[in-house]
This record gives sequence, structure tokens and C-alpha cells, in this order.
Amino acid sequence: MELKKLHQDLSVCKVEDYSLVDLDAEYCFIGKTDEEKSLVCITGDVPANAIQREDGWKGLRIQGVFDFSLVGILAKLSAILADSAIPIFAISTYNTDYILIKGEHYQKALDALARSGVRIVD
Repeated sequence: MELKKLHQDLSVCKVEDYSLVDLDAEYCFIGKTDEEKSLVCITGDVPANAIQREDGWKGLRIQGVFDFSLVGILAKLSAILADSAIPIFAISTYNTDYILIKGEHYQKALDALARSGVRIVD
């Protein structure tokens, strides 16, 4: 398995609405439920109408396009990190999954994944 480092600092936000979100930004993950509107984006792209935000996230992308019938990929990676007491924030897209890790745990996460045989590329 191969993970690619995302070199931008990311933020996880709650926003009033999506009117100020740059949907053409390099990374822009939105999620809406009956209770909230969430956004994950590059820290420099956090909109002015963010109600709450948590900065300091680093990201890893699972390389490749995965069929929906595949099971256990994210579970395997999250178990490796959980065994090292590293919390994550996971995001799934149509093609693949992303794992966000707070900056203070990032190097420890990279080390734990590498020890488990996961290849990490820049």
C-alpha cells in the first residue's frame, strides 16, 4: 500500500454556509447534514464565515483508485495508527481515502506506517 503526503497545512471547519468557499481550490472537502456544514481545506483558504476551525492538520492520500467492493483499507491504516495512539480524521472521496493527522503526531504516524510496511511518497 502506498500513501502520498499532502504538503499543505489543512484546517477542519464548521461554516455558516458555503458562499465563501473556493470550490476550485486544490483541496476542498465539504460535508452537509441536518446539523452542520463542514469544510476541510488548505489553511490559507479558510473562509471568513467559518464558525469554528481547527488548524494544524497534515494529510495523506491513499494512492490509487479503489473499487467500492474493496474492504478494510482504511480500517487497516487506522488500526496501525490507533495502535500508536494517533488520532485521525478520515475523508473519503469517490476514488480514494484521505487520512488527516494533527501536526504534532505526524512524524510518529509516518514512522508507525513505515514500520508496518506502508510506502510513503512525497
